[in-house]
Amino acid sequence: MSKVGPNTPVLVGIGVVNQRQGDHRAAKEPLVLMTDAVGAAAVDSGAQAILPELERIYVPKGRWQYTNPAGAIAALVGADRAVSVLAHIGVLQQTLIGDACRRIAEGEISVAAVVGGEASYRILRARIAAAVLDDDAGVDEPDEIMKPHDPMQNPSERAAGLAEAVGSYAIVESAYRAAHGWSVDEHRDRLAALYASFSRIAADNPYAWRRETIAAESIRNPSAKNAMLAFPYTKLHVSSWNVDQAAALIFCSAARAGALGISKDKWVLPLASTESNFMMDVSVRPSVAEVPGAQIAGRAALNAAGVTADRLDLLDLYTCFPVAVETYAEAIGIPLDRPDLTVTGGMPFAGGPLNNYVLQATARMGQMLRAKAGAVGLVTSVSGLLTKQGFGVWTSSRDLGRPFQFIDVSAEVKSKAKVKKVVPDYAGLARVAGYTVLHRPSQPDRAIVVVDIDEAHRAVAWSEDPRVAAAMEGADEFVGREVSVSGGRFGLTEY
Repeated sequence: MSKVGPNTPVLVGIGVVNQRQGDHRAAKEPLVLMTDAVGAAAVDSGAQAILPELERIYVPKGRWQYTNPAGAIAALVGADRAVSVLAHIGVLQQTLIGDACRRIAEGEISVAAVVGGEASYRILRARIAAAVLDDDAGVDEPDEIMKPHDPMQNPSERAAGLAEAVGSYAIVESAYRAAHGWSVDEHRDRLAALYASFSRIAADNPYAWRRETIAAESIRNPSAKNAMLAFPYTKLHVSSWNVDQAAALIFCSAARAGALGISKDKWVLPLASTESNFMMDVSVRPSVAEVPGAQIAGRAALNAAGVTADRLDLLDLYTCFPVAVETYAEAIGIPLDRPDLTVTGGMPFAGGPLNNYVLQATARMGQMLRAKAGAVGLVTSVSGLLTKQGFGVWTSSRDLGRPFQFIDVSAEVKSKAKVKKVVPDYAGLARVAGYTVLHRPSQPDRAIVVVDIDEAHRAVAWSEDPRVAAAMEGADEFVGREVSVSGGRFGLTEY
């Protein structure tokens, strides 16, 4: 007997849109891609009459400059009463999904859509053609705006040159490697093999941007087409933003799905949505290699869903950078040698449209769950510099007997955090807690370290000495090494 109540939130419509136009003039702009995805999701549900019933439309902010994309989409699909919501970068994409499902479960609304998309490949093609895109940004404001409450980065990190996420994640990666006792070369081999396995999954994903299998050595080692970005990360370790992709998810209550005649074969049920929004900068974490919120939010999601990690039939671990995969897997007890850590093939290969990948992953998860009756899947979400953590548990079973739960564990994570204090003007000796070397297109540019001064204090420093960069990209581990710090810069006490 079905355990689904009338207010149970159900994912009923899944729309995924890709375009790859060499001529930017023939390519659709992001708003059109997102609108197409919403239309495709309605068609997928089998009930196009669902579009005028949309009561809330959520859109995560992208590279585009639209002021109210949800409102524009509502007008285009005839959803005249929909509340438009814009979520700024720094808000977990899982938050949008969780909020829509929570409101349905509480009986506040019956129908909602979460949609996002980018056309960065179109931007790239326009730049190559020396053309300027003139998309109309609009002037009206959304009904609601979601914003992060805290900055995503410590000022000392920015001052040292960590302007882009890849450098911060690479620093966490070095600390993770050292904490597990792997050599530098062994760890680079491990990362390359992991991401090569992701490329094989992407090759079988009809919605992946790059559908080709890539050898591990081609991922591990820099080349003309695979630049080193921040040691040990090459381009093929990181998210591919230059894609034209959109995804839309339409949710409604079980009662409304029944009234609209939507086949239960289309139903995918969210069991739990959990998140931690307590933001800890990389440099203040008790251990640079750990992400406490991932363990707390991840365990809360599994407990709410009534499943254990080994019961998960399908997974999509957020793949912006390898350490996000590693830390999340460890936090919830998933072995890294499991062959299916992603359903899409990961962000370097399936595509990582800015601030929209979780929607792409959830869409793919929903499609695969429909094809596997009774299965349970997990999609993870990251925001900032591993500073926010989100988890969504989904099932194609209607007999688990568990109501949907939305759980925010931010207060619990904050209460258990013992952050370190960053000393911006420190001078003296310290030990490396994590490091990387940033690259310009053709050469190493800047080595950056997060260092432990003592048990309670840290500093962030940099060096442009080419001897330092060369040494730190060698086979020897530099986590734990002593360095001298002064004026925001550091030097090796020995080469």
